[in-house]
Amino acid sequence: MFSDVFERFIQNRPIAVMVRVLLESLLNADQLDRWFDTVRQSQYTKDLLFSSIVGLMLNVVCNIRPSVHSAYRHSAIEASVVALYGKLQNLEPTTSQGLVRYIAGEGEALIHQIGGTNPPLLPGYRVKFLDGNCIEATEHRLEVLRGTRAGALPGKALVVFDPQLGLAVDVFPCEDGHAQERSLLSAVANTIHAREVWIADRNFCVLDFLVEFSRKSAFFVIRQHGNTPYKQLTELKFIGKSATGRVFEQAVEITGPQGETLQLRRVVVKLNQPTRNGDKTLILLTNLPEETVEAFTIAELYRARWGIETAFQKLESHLNSEINTLGYPKAALFSFCLALVAFNLYAMVMAALRATHPDQAINQVVSEYYIAQEIDTTTDGMLIAIPEKEWTLFTQVSLAELGRILLFIASYVDLKKYAKSPRGPKKPRPVRNQFKGHPHVSTAKLLKGITPKVVKAKAA
Repeated sequence: MFSDVFERFIQNRPIAVMVRVLLESLLNADQLDRWFDTVRQSQYTKDLLFSSIVGLMLNVVCNIRPSVHSAYRHSAIEASVVALYGKLQNLEPTTSQGLVRYIAGEGEALIHQIGGTNPPLLPGYRVKFLDGNCIEATEHRLEVLRGTRAGALPGKALVVFDPQLGLAVDVFPCEDGHAQERSLLSAVANTIHAREVWIADRNFCVLDFLVEFSRKSAFFVIRQHGNTPYKQLTELKFIGKSATGRVFEQAVEITGPQGETLQLRRVVVKLNQPTRNGDKTLILLTNLPEETVEAFTIAELYRARWGIETAFQKLESHLNSEINTLGYPKAALFSFCLALVAFNLYAMVMAALRATHPDQAINQVVSEYYIAQEIDTTTDGMLIAIPEKEWTLFTQVSLAELGRILLFIASYVDLKKYAKSPRGPKKPRPVRNQFKGHPHVSTAKLLKGITPKVVKAKAA
């Protein structure tokens, strides 16, 4: 089925091959350009295809190329670099959002097909995490930015993460870097479905947003904002001790902006150790039924919310998710959304590993850093060594065939090569007051036990 060179890459660099197979199957040029024609609004294709832009930018996002200009120089794009930047700065946020949704939908079907899901956090419900990400300040390349020292914020986005799939399933981009996250909640509310449980921080504790869940037979676990008004229906009752602290619960009632009343549970966790922000108490509001979901479970669900924080850290450390040379908001948001697409491709690889090695705790054992490193160092040479016609085979495969191919390649993965290297607990930083008055010391002399002489200051 594969050539000898292809087989050698499968055997020695299976992760890089899996990612390339996914790109050819889900993001090949013909498929992408057809999809773009169905979602574009004011944009049009002339000399520069949408698929060419995606391919070029994925090279930057995945750190295969260090910059947009470098990726352009190594691409086959015939249009000028000015035309490329012109396209980037006018890409509609709805297109960026739609691309994330499209790949997430394909990824969800594929992960279920191969049986690579994570264990459910709450059986019987679909759990989703919601959080916001403010895109890093850009360089002051645009003329309107050259006269200010202030950080130039090109936008922000709300991201929805599904922990069972390991996918970023939705994104809500916003070009205004100063916009409040709650201003985007009406768009988020339109995507809520029955039997879902949304978990979010206190920024999303907004009354009309909470009421939407009741209307749609859905549920939430959201940290209570200090300004959220509520009416006590019962006294705070001690439930017991959990791994993180003492758990209390009470029934409360909130009133929506249209006068709707909603009876909720208020779960209070008095933490054994304060959070990194110094909070000693977590207060959670939820409409999950008391008969089936106990307070301890609610506290654990919110604790699992750090999964989306971890996802953002991976976007930052393993992918070039925020290209600070892209000052135009639409370009910066497109770049961020492409990083979410790349993140989802990695998630599909992890799902294939979970399905192939069901006896291993893949999420705890495999380091995405080493996965990203293999892709960075292998992709360029692999595309030179393997002719393009061998990759086109994957553009026509069905979802079931794609799943079988991924599982076959994943069987060659040696997990030891990608194993995490957990570090021990951090030691307190020592007080550094030795050899005061010496700007430099010789490491070799210190290792031999030779200490520098202390030079005493002369009396005036």
